[in-house]
Amino acid sequence: MEVNVSAESFESLVPGEIQEKFKKNHDIIFYRRQRDKAVSQYFASFETLVLTERGASLELCERDSQDRLCLQIRATQSGAVRVSLDELQPVKPRYHVSDVLLPDLRFEPLRVNWKREDCVCLTWGLGQYKLLVSFSPFKLEISCDEEEIVTLNPENKLYFETLRDPTRSTSDSCQDDENRCGLWKETFRQFEDIKANGPSSVGMDLSLHGFSHTYGLPEHADTLVLKDTSVTEAYRLYNLDVFGYDINSRLGLYGSVPFLLAHKLERTAGVFWLNASETLVDVKYNPEPNEGEDEPPGKKSKISPQTDVRWISESGTIDCFILLGPTAAQVFSQYAQLTGYQALPPLFSLGYHQCRWNYEDEADVKAVDAGFDLHCIPYDVIWLDIEHTDGKRYFTWDSQLFPNPAELQQHLQKKNRKLVVISDPHIKIDPDWPLYCEAKEGGHFVKNREGVVYEGTCWPGESCYLDFSSSKTRSWYARRFSLSKYEGSTESLFVWNDMNEPSVFNGPEQTMPKDAVHHGGWEHRELHNLYGFYQHMATFEGLLTRSGGTERPFILSRSFFAGSQRLGAIWTGDNVATWEYLKISIPMLLSLSLTGIQFCGADVGGFVQDPDPELLVRWYQAGALQPFFRGHSAKMTKRREPWLFGDDVTSAIRSAVQDRYRLLPYWYTLFHQAHTSALPPIRPLWVEFPSDTSMFAVENQYMIGGALLVCPVTDPGVTEVKVLLPGSDELWYDTNTAAVHNAAITLDLPVTLDTVPVFQRGGTVVPRRAGCGSSTADLQQHPITLTVALDSKGNADGFLYLDDGHSFSYRDQMQFCLRRFTMRAGRLVNSCADDQGLFVSDDKVESVVILGLNSLKRKPKLRPSMKRPKVSVCGAPKTTVTFEFDAKRDVLTLTGLDLEIHKDWEIEI
Repeated sequence: MEVNVSAESFESLVPGEIQEKFKKNHDIIFYRRQRDKAVSQYFASFETLVLTERGASLELCERDSQDRLCLQIRATQSGAVRVSLDELQPVKPRYHVSDVLLPDLRFEPLRVNWKREDCVCLTWGLGQYKLLVSFSPFKLEISCDEEEIVTLNPENKLYFETLRDPTRSTSDSCQDDENRCGLWKETFRQFEDIKANGPSSVGMDLSLHGFSHTYGLPEHADTLVLKDTSVTEAYRLYNLDVFGYDINSRLGLYGSVPFLLAHKLERTAGVFWLNASETLVDVKYNPEPNEGEDEPPGKKSKISPQTDVRWISESGTIDCFILLGPTAAQVFSQYAQLTGYQALPPLFSLGYHQCRWNYEDEADVKAVDAGFDLHCIPYDVIWLDIEHTDGKRYFTWDSQLFPNPAELQQHLQKKNRKLVVISDPHIKIDPDWPLYCEAKEGGHFVKNREGVVYEGTCWPGESCYLDFSSSKTRSWYARRFSLSKYEGSTESLFVWNDMNEPSVFNGPEQTMPKDAVHHGGWEHRELHNLYGFYQHMATFEGLLTRSGGTERPFILSRSFFAGSQRLGAIWTGDNVATWEYLKISIPMLLSLSLTGIQFCGADVGGFVQDPDPELLVRWYQAGALQPFFRGHSAKMTKRREPWLFGDDVTSAIRSAVQDRYRLLPYWYTLFHQAHTSALPPIRPLWVEFPSDTSMFAVENQYMIGGALLVCPVTDPGVTEVKVLLPGSDELWYDTNTAAVHNAAITLDLPVTLDTVPVFQRGGTVVPRRAGCGSSTADLQQHPITLTVALDSKGNADGFLYLDDGHSFSYRDQMQFCLRRFTMRAGRLVNSCADDQGLFVSDDKVESVVILGLNSLKRKPKLRPSMKRPKVSVCGAPKTTVTFEFDAKRDVLTLTGLDLEIHKDWEIEI
């Protein structure tokens, strides 16, 4: 019997009305238990200190319980400190997170710098960093050049519940008391959670000295700067399917990255808490300098700013990394060296994606595809949601609606376009479906606490859930994507992992019970936040295997964890078609970008409800300026292809999408930087302007790379927006008008429906395509245009990265090309920025636009490189170029250049 969960059951849901299914802080018993305990007194002993080639270890003992812990301290040459705590002699092993950290992390030997009776000072490398371990009570202070940066356990809130043997008998009254306290069993609504290991929570506090701004901890629909949680809900990291999530909430959404960044003048630091169980984070800001109560009038008592952070996790161990920077770029790099760099996406995936739940059939897909061509709007990918399958059986096709899926993909591929299909982690219970039977017989499903295959409800109705924590299951799942097993698929088919928090419609908080059991006997509570990460990994391995390891996969996942950046893209889930959700998408994506999840986006137009035409235009304009660019809508909404709202709306959307495509050489270069240096393509202003305190909390505008400042319009009916132009001696050029503005001002910028406020920073060079065609594959038909924005000294720098756009040849055969453009003393030079690159590009620079040129004293001339054929090395003839100088706007335009991008050349101005 077919039992499907219908979409109509969701039509009446209004965002905010369904949040009662999710826990608040007061419902989370392990969090309350730790918050209610005053202090724990842990002591360390110098006699237990052991130094090894990879760090140091010593024992801690809790005064009252006499529980003993093993403390390990390790340091990296790049400036990160790892602090790990586990039971010294556990009754059974505790869960340690696997597969998130890169293998073979390299740690430095530590040495004793000095010691006293009550403490020992450790150092490593050149000795600028110091680790001061206080014994009684235990405390760990980390400093650099005598500046204290962070203190661990400053308030003695280290908390570590040791595992118990459930077979040991206890009195009935004692057991009843413990159950009432939620130690072995707890109930939320109608759901009962039986804890096989009893209470197992861990926690620790730390102080960040001198800091009063913190960021990160996605995913929450909240401000860029983390809020003080002293009197509000803590930041919850627990992956949940939250339809139409509340804004300005600390409720955990679809993914979790337990990584917090702190920034102050002269330093950025980070804290990475590697724990995959439910985690809550409290943030408390201690005030800036203020009036001292006992001081004479007018005399201020200097109070150094400090941020106190408390991490509380339900289970696992304490594995905490302190990233010492000191710059934001170094923190990004230190984190990437732990969890991996952003995968270099295939070029097509940086284009525009068109999605809907659901395009009805093959004719509908072809009609939408033709509509983009008819209206001259480029796009690269069209998506199919759950209705394309045979009764929500993934890896299948509805034979009535999609009878010829391979032919459909070939139809799209002729235009160099791709198809993405959905593949969720739940498998429909159907004894007549071979895939279900194979998964069950192979032991690939999660089990319940009784050891029977766990069953829950999702889109197909009654379903089982694949246990992606098992490498055997991941390999089995990966093989489903082979062309021989996935009937109807081709190499131009890519994948979307949805509902992988995991979402269980009839489960506690609409997810899997914590006492479900995974491979190895681990309870789901131990690894909940890793579930989607593991499905993402399995899908990545499937597409990688399908191509024989030659082609870059593209997979979008809704759920994620630290390290997901290695696997593909994520998006912010089921948002709503209102201005508030458009506005909150910017800080949400900036928070993701700061924490390594850099290929990220939000559903353009809002997933549920119907946007008005103005909102739709503004969302396309904003989405075109974000890393992942996809329009998506639910089946209960009205159709919203860009040409359905009148010519003015179509024109404005077309302009935004075409601008995105023309800018793709710059975007692709930024993703190369993310892939190699961990610099996020989109960045809060404080990352580029770390000494300007007025930038620290700005979240309505941001930088794309180091060159472009954008301020999407996120309010209805406005005719003017305020744009903050940062820096002290910077120049900013309006990319729409070439008008130049000095920095450190707030500009009142007139806007129409067509206006997208974008400014190029003086001192930068931005590459664009002269045209865009109908997809990214057409871009190479259009030459490169360089926009050179001069700084106050007449200088500028920029880069351009090129490769074949789809394979791993850039990595395996050095088939890439990285060029640097520099403007100095009136000379624009194109030179090689990495001589290891062997890629010979056919691209050419056709034109150069120079902004901020106050006067033109001579005709521009071209001096080709000595490598250019038929040009003498000494005294090479200079070639005059076609130019136009607009003295009123200080703009020089050079055209008809026809300069090969992979060869050196120079233009004299």
